[in-house]
Amino acid sequence: MKSAAVFSLLVASASAFSPANTPAFTRQQSSLNAVPLANGAMSFDQVCREWRCKYTGDKSDSESLEAIAKVVDEYLPQIKAVSDGVTVNRLVCGSCLDFKLMTTVPLDDFGPWEEKEFAPEGEFLAKIKAIEGVSQVETQTITNVQI
Repeated sequence: MKSAAVFSLLVASASAFSPANTPAFTRQQSSLNAVPLANGAMSFDQVCREWRCKYTGDKSDSESLEAIAKVVDEYLPQIKAVSDGVTVNRLVCGSCLDFKLMTTVPLDDFGPWEEKEFAPEGEFLAKIKAIEGVSQVETQTITNVQI
């Protein structure tokens, strides 16, 4: 009986050293400066600036999409120089004719980039607005976290 009581005490005290049952975001955080959302159920430490528009034609031979691709190629080196931790994603939807360029930076780098008006955003958007067949040119700032 005495050994059963000692075993129970050992098991109970060992639980103090096991990991707490915490939300998944705390295990995924890559920054100590992560901002909590949804009552702590998630957080973010990356911010994305999305540039988007509609193009015309079939995705396989769209002249407007081809012209957008050339503008992306022209500005990609400047976009990638925004932050050492930058990630750039291009999204194209062939059914709804959406084009999106998503530039994600660490939270600490977002403020300085925002102060520079997200350069080269203004030039980039002006160039794609001038492309025949491009419409609904918009921007959005969103969080972007790989989970």
